[in-house]
Amino acid sequence: MPAPVSIVIPTLNAEAELPAALEHLMEGLAAGLIRELVISDGGSADATRAIAQAAGAEWISGAPSRGGQLRRGCAAAQGEWLLVLHADTHLEPGWAAAVSRHLQEGQGAAACFRLRFRARGLMPAWVAGWANLRSRLFGLPYGDQGLLIRRADYEAAGGYPDQPLMEDVALAQRLSGLTMLPAAALTSAARYQRAGWLRRGGRNLWTLARYFLGAAPEKLANSYRK
Repeated sequence: MPAPVSIVIPTLNAEAELPAALEHLMEGLAAGLIRELVISDGGSADATRAIAQAAGAEWISGAPSRGGQLRRGCAAAQGEWLLVLHADTHLEPGWAAAVSRHLQEGQGAAACFRLRFRARGLMPAWVAGWANLRSRLFGLPYGDQGLLIRRADYEAAGGYPDQPLMEDVALAQRLSGLTMLPAAALTSAARYQRAGWLRRGGRNLWTLARYFLGAAPEKLANSYRK
């Protein structure tokens, strides 16, 4: 019987982050969890493709849109379960055991990881704590928390929409019973450190509110990049 989980990672010029993300996946291989690795690229001009090929990944290339890249990557994946991760996410040691238990005992529910930043201090803990609370209360994790979902449920929910921002929220809104795994996804804090923790966190909340109020993802993406 093939391993149950396909890893799907969207990339765009990710040569600096991808090697460490892949290294943290190795325990999943040792545990017999990972069937394949699918890298869905948006036109990288650096060494991302060489890194992916060296890791034995399936390479999918297309237009640079997070939602579109994820949609193409998930369509190419063959596993019974999909584990969608960002290229700057490091799964903490023990994640494979947590995923294995969920596959056996989670009654098929979709799941995400607890968010932690690769930074110390009060503000990283506060921002991550809010994100985890939002996920628990409203079932709305962001993509940097990862998403573990059965292929059948992913397809029944319509998959990721081909949009440049809030594709993770759009899919999560169509899922029910999403749970949080007892393991953390450690994500880069670089964007928060550049913009400031309060400013970046407030900006993310305002972007989410505008999305729920009906703002177009393309318009939000343009504002987000600024």
